[in-house]
Amino acid sequence: MSRFPKRYEVIVVGAGHAGVEAALAGARMGRATLLLTQNLDTIGAMSCNPSIGGVGKGKMVRELDALGGEMARAADRAGLMFQTLNRGRGRAVHSPRVQCDKTEYRLGQKRVVEEAERLDAVQDEAAALWIEGSRLRGVISARGTRYEGAAVVLTTGTFLNGLTHVGVSSRPGGRGVEPPAVGLSEGLAAAGHVVGRLKTGTPPRLHARTIRWEALERQDGDDPPSALSHFTERIERAQLPNFIAYTSDRSHAVIDRSPLYSGRIKALGPRYCPSIEDKVVKFPHKERHQLFLEPEGRRTSEVYVNGLSTSLPEDVQRELVSSVAGLEDALIVRPGYAIEYDFCDPTGLSAALESRRVPGLFLAGQINGTTGYEEAAAQGFVAGVNAARLARGEEPVLLGRCESYIGVMIDDLITRGVDEPYRMFTARAEHRMTLRADNADLRLLERGFALGLIPAAVFEAFRRYRDLVEGGGERPDEELAPWSMEDVRAQRETRSSYAAYIAREDAAAERLRASETVALPSDFDYASVGALGHEARQKLTRVRPRTLGQAGRIPGITPSDLQILWTLAARRAA
Repeated sequence: MSRFPKRYEVIVVGAGHAGVEAALAGARMGRATLLLTQNLDTIGAMSCNPSIGGVGKGKMVRELDALGGEMARAADRAGLMFQTLNRGRGRAVHSPRVQCDKTEYRLGQKRVVEEAERLDAVQDEAAALWIEGSRLRGVISARGTRYEGAAVVLTTGTFLNGLTHVGVSSRPGGRGVEPPAVGLSEGLAAAGHVVGRLKTGTPPRLHARTIRWEALERQDGDDPPSALSHFTERIERAQLPNFIAYTSDRSHAVIDRSPLYSGRIKALGPRYCPSIEDKVVKFPHKERHQLFLEPEGRRTSEVYVNGLSTSLPEDVQRELVSSVAGLEDALIVRPGYAIEYDFCDPTGLSAALESRRVPGLFLAGQINGTTGYEEAAAQGFVAGVNAARLARGEEPVLLGRCESYIGVMIDDLITRGVDEPYRMFTARAEHRMTLRADNADLRLLERGFALGLIPAAVFEAFRRYRDLVEGGGERPDEELAPWSMEDVRAQRETRSSYAAYIAREDAAAERLRASETVALPSDFDYASVGALGHEARQKLTRVRPRTLGQAGRIPGITPSDLQILWTLAARRAA
């Protein structure tokens, strides 16, 4: 067994959306960082749908962008169509979405990773954690190489013991025909993490030439298009349209041959991104379901059928597709499939996404039970930042529910856990009027600058923009770029329109912050507190909340339990 000649401060395993953000954050914060991946050619690959953003998700990407993440800029570079969802409603629910060229997105992210200083990307498969005694030393690869690092971030996606299904055919796989990652799950379980199984899926891809486009409804992007990133001043490339189709009675008649209902697939799939089998069986009153036909790129004929995720046998998939008006003769070039994979119960993590069982180990993305590129990227960024800070003995950076959707997601994961793939949407946040897509920069950009992830010149322009929003006045756009006076006026108008609602949310946020100041000891023996009910003792012991506020968000914890905890915390502090 050999040892890699270089020692790193941060090691990131997996180069999907979480891994890319984690590795870039570590390197940009000045840490020697290693990115390990099974295949260097799939860095930043869009494994499923060709879009970034959407309801709830788009706000999270804007927050990531304000903090110094890469995803929004990558989407703007590869954008095919730009939309603001819910545009007909108030700005509080506006959500940006970008349809991307999947190849351009992947190659763009690969280039950014390869050009990043202090970041080495190496093709190898991490097969085990390298632990000596109680100390994490790094990872051990399938080739027997030991990679040493002060902190390790696991971003394994759907690869942990992945098993793909098409009809009654099942085979090991992490994504499409790529092999799974084997070995890490056993090490995580041995270290004390609770490992479970979840499921996700993807729809078939069709050949554009075989689609009867004139039978479909055309959907165009916004004109003019709005960039997803704060730092993209304009979108200049021509946009491509999507098209809308609908399932039919005939479509629904072919669903009963799915392995999801034959018992072959045991794991739970995402409630808010269900397979077509799930939708037809669970919503029998619906006469049809909407499908979106989305191009996968400018230089490919592959078309993604959004809304038709399936693991039906290939012959049934062909019958299903042909039952849709406009797709009668459509050629399936890649069948849809389902995939089962291992994940770790996220209640075993701190708010920094660090393992409470293995100090120095961070988990991000689908390994924590989430689904979606955006959720993964945001977790990867937080884990990467905190791994970088741990490597230098610095305190972690924590995002709260009051200040970001990212904070809402992490708090949900570590407090409530998951029993199905977690997806971000607007209703999960208590402070929706405050946590808008249009003010992500005002909420978080200063924190990104403090981390060293926002250039000084950009921050100075932001300060001028913020001063105008908050204090009035005008400046030439040249002094504000990439912001503008149009942005200033829009922000002032929104603040004025929502002033009463924002004031109420601010008061609620202040009450929440007050409860978050009541710290609960990390070593407290909840099992010994007889005044707490059996369920409360079990859940508090499992989650080990940091504060009284977090304890109150654990399902099953009652107001009387909180009163007991407050009394105990006060005694310990005395």
